[in-house]
Amino acid sequence: MSINYRFESPQILLDFLAYHETIKAHSSKTVDEYFLDLRNFFRYLKQSRDKSLQGVPFDEIGIMDVDLSLIRTVTLSDIYGYMTYLSRDRVVHQNSEISNKGLTTASRARKLATIRSFFNYLCNKKHLLENNPCKDIDSPKIQKSLPRYLTLNESISLLDSVDGQNRERDYCILTLFLNCGLRISELIGLNRNDIQDDALRVLGKGNKVRIVYLNQACKEALQQYLAVRRPISGKDQEALFLSSQNKRISRSMVHALVKKHLSQAGLDSTQYSSHKLRHTAATLMLQNGVDVKAVQEVLGHEHLNTTEIYTHIDNESLRVAARANPLSKVKPKGKIKDTEEGE
Repeated sequence: MSINYRFESPQILLDFLAYHETIKAHSSKTVDEYFLDLRNFFRYLKQSRDKSLQGVPFDEIGIMDVDLSLIRTVTLSDIYGYMTYLSRDRVVHQNSEISNKGLTTASRARKLATIRSFFNYLCNKKHLLENNPCKDIDSPKIQKSLPRYLTLNESISLLDSVDGQNRERDYCILTLFLNCGLRISELIGLNRNDIQDDALRVLGKGNKVRIVYLNQACKEALQQYLAVRRPISGKDQEALFLSSQNKRISRSMVHALVKKHLSQAGLDSTQYSSHKLRHTAATLMLQNGVDVKAVQEVLGHEHLNTTEIYTHIDNESLRVAARANPLSKVKPKGKIKDTEEGE
């Protein structure tokens, strides 16, 4: 859902959002999230300071009166108080009567990152603040988990399972996910003229363009799909992947077709998604000797440490290292006794 923040933002917030949209070239979705995060923070700040707002529903508190004089009063204690509110009292799903309270660590960290970005902008870009209340605040510690991915055999089973209506289209989409590691937003944004011989022009995060080279499987899948892709007219006539309604394929439709084919392949569709296929592409490349920096380029990661998480998954070199230890073949002497009950 797109949000028109221009009608709900005070000027100082509007300037910050416009900076990210026009100068930093962040997507409209990212800018919308910044707006929602900061609106939520200023609602909390006003309600915590004004007793007359204590009984007002949180989502009805306006922020159009937020200005520099108010922002200058924000302290480190205010931000810690807000983080406590998010952790204990913030409703997870605002429109549900049965929603739990308390946001996840990752959600709190993202909201804090927005607040930090806002105050950094005011201090370092606009020079409107001398003291940054976020300067000494620590981000919530996020429990890192390894990405879930399909094995090589599971990936082959997934591709083999594709059949029925739109077979060529779905097979091509899955092939690009598994071989090129595209984000879902990148895939649905592809146009026909983005195919350039043996390469694919991909528009990634922050409107950054990268070139992804196509292997034989991708080229053949694209060739088969383009042979049956029907010509259409209108605004989506250049879209590479089309829906049954002759429109650019949507995010929800791609999610649905991935889940459908996962189920058809006998895989748990609740555990995997289109993004997990991106993880699969990265993992399979690294397992088969591709340099981590090359994988970074393929995936379009801005920072190498984002890519390096995949090096911890099923790394065959770690198995080799374990077997190479000269003590690896030493066996225990005699029969191992069973542990006595209650010991």
